[in-house]
Amino acid sequence: MVCLSVRCEYAEDDKVGDCGFILHWISRCCTPIVLLNGLGPVITGPPHLYWKNKKERPRKISNSESTRKQNSSAPSRRRHTLRHNLNSETSPETTTIYRLNISLFDIKGERIEEEQTHTYRGEGEREREMDFELRRAREKLEKEQRERKEKAKLKLERERKAKQEAARQREAIEAAQRTRRLDAAEAQLKADQQMAETLLAGDGIMFYRILEAVSYQGPGDKVKLPPSCFTELSDQGAFDRGPMYFRLSVVHGDGPSDETSQKGSVGMTHCGVLEFTAEEGSVALPPHVWNNLFHSDAPHARLIEVKYARLPKGTYAKLQPEGIGFSDLPNHKAVLETSLRQHATLSQDDIITVRHGELMYNVRVLELKPAASVSVLETDIEVDIVNPDFASDKADQSILKPLTFGISETGLVEEGRYMYYKFSVDNETSGRIASGEARIEVKLEAETDAGDTDLYISKHPLIFPTRHQHQWSSHDVGSKALILGCKDQSLGLGTYSVAVYGFKGNTKYNILVAFQSNLDRKVGQQAMSSTSDADVDSVQCRNCKHYIPNRSVALHEVYCVRHNVICQHAGCGVVLRVEEAKNHVHCDKCGKAFQQTEMEKHMKVFHEPLHCPCGVVLEKEAMVQHQSSDCPMRMITCRFCGDVVQAGSTPMDARDRLRGLSEHESICGSRTAPCDSCGRSVMLKEMDIHQIAVHQKN
Repeated sequence: MVCLSVRCEYAEDDKVGDCGFILHWISRCCTPIVLLNGLGPVITGPPHLYWKNKKERPRKISNSESTRKQNSSAPSRRRHTLRHNLNSETSPETTTIYRLNISLFDIKGERIEEEQTHTYRGEGEREREMDFELRRAREKLEKEQRERKEKAKLKLERERKAKQEAARQREAIEAAQRTRRLDAAEAQLKADQQMAETLLAGDGIMFYRILEAVSYQGPGDKVKLPPSCFTELSDQGAFDRGPMYFRLSVVHGDGPSDETSQKGSVGMTHCGVLEFTAEEGSVALPPHVWNNLFHSDAPHARLIEVKYARLPKGTYAKLQPEGIGFSDLPNHKAVLETSLRQHATLSQDDIITVRHGELMYNVRVLELKPAASVSVLETDIEVDIVNPDFASDKADQSILKPLTFGISETGLVEEGRYMYYKFSVDNETSGRIASGEARIEVKLEAETDAGDTDLYISKHPLIFPTRHQHQWSSHDVGSKALILGCKDQSLGLGTYSVAVYGFKGNTKYNILVAFQSNLDRKVGQQAMSSTSDADVDSVQCRNCKHYIPNRSVALHEVYCVRHNVICQHAGCGVVLRVEEAKNHVHCDKCGKAFQQTEMEKHMKVFHEPLHCPCGVVLEKEAMVQHQSSDCPMRMITCRFCGDVVQAGSTPMDARDRLRGLSEHESICGSRTAPCDSCGRSVMLKEMDIHQIAVHQKN
């Protein structure tokens, strides 16, 4: 059996309301039920209600006297028993708040109490609450309607934007498709045009390859192609049409260059072919072609386009050296002709490297006729060389400054560097020198005490004399002079170069080339032998070995022994003052006599090993002899082409060695030329024998 105990207390003690709804709720939810009133035994029947009035005594709602007396003794807590059908006299407008305590007892008698708070409102309050709820509901409905309208408007806006974006995308796709179609049509048209131009340029031969460029060391402009190119060209009969030429152009990221590309914006040149031995997929380029195609900032993986081309023979070329000094070369046109023999083609804006011994000059092709690219094989070309652009000259460019006889020039030379000058000897001057009437004197005076210089002179074709490659030199400390006279067999008509070398420190100097006449020399200035000085009244001094008159020989010997000393070095015998003998020394290697201050320079100049470009290491005097007669890299004037070239090593042909020909002359003399008498083609080196043997001409 479960028992229920209900107690109801007012939350507001000054108001009493109808509690029937609570009893009604209890009767509906808990019937049948047993309620306890807390004062007596268990009562079955209608439920009872209990409440608490804190401030005022509650009105009487029960006719039980015992209950009223009992509640009067506890003013803070009043209990009243309400029947189920009790009617409240509270106003309908009154709102009463009850605290309802419900206690449940299980069979074992354990109590479970729960406290709940309930509010009872009157009719007016309920109407106001209903109006408030209706207003809130209406506002909520209006708000929801506004939100739905906003959402609908945003949805329409999104749909409109989506339609516009879709239209733009369709237009972009259509434009891209149109562009691709136009590009494809243009590419096809361009390919057809290139094929037609290639066929026209190749005279009916179609050859086109894209190959990887590799470099190899070789002269000229002839490249090496793979063997498959030989097969393709041979099948089209290209070898039957004479020399083959190819157009080379750099392949960029956007594809091969077209025929109308400017050389300034894309690398392009022409070349010949040397052999077909390169690896498949590659083409070997010599330095000349490589430098004209690629710049220093070009990528490592270099692809070039190779096309077969037919070139006309050149008739005119306008060239410009990139630096000054090229015109100083003796017979520079012959030097240029020799360099062009190694080329098969020339293209406008190409740079040709011309070598003259150890010197290199860059020459730019400004203009060609009859086309921008021509062949230089088996043709005569008129060459016009214009002056270089001085604004582009390099500061360290070696140049020859002209010297005028009798006019001094001032300069400054740094340690280890050269300053070069030149002067010329004409026919009249050369004749006077050869007859002994005149001589040439070159003076070099140093204005700086802390520095020192050396003086070197050479005759062209040796343009730039050096420490170990010259014909005349002076290594005196301080001022120095060189006298060139009739005793010098190599002195004659021609151009001479003068080099001032900074031996020590930065030195300021004055250099002068003077032409002196021997007729103005003072009489009696020539050297005389000791035997010519002796006469019948003279006696030789035992100390200095000079001849002294008999009357004063005794006094001379006493004075000479006291103040003069004879050098005891073998072969020297120089009479020195006592104070000068301390500075007089001899070289341990060559035995030459010098002042003590000159010994250091002598050892460095004459006995320091020098390296020849051919690999030989010799001292100065031996090096000068080696480079004038034995060095394969010495410069000679070819007797057949007239060019100044390297002599080379010993020729292979024994007959050429007997003729005294160098390696270059042996090769150059193998060219043929028609005989002036009979018109037969004869080798140049055998032309003299042909003239004697066939035509009896000496």
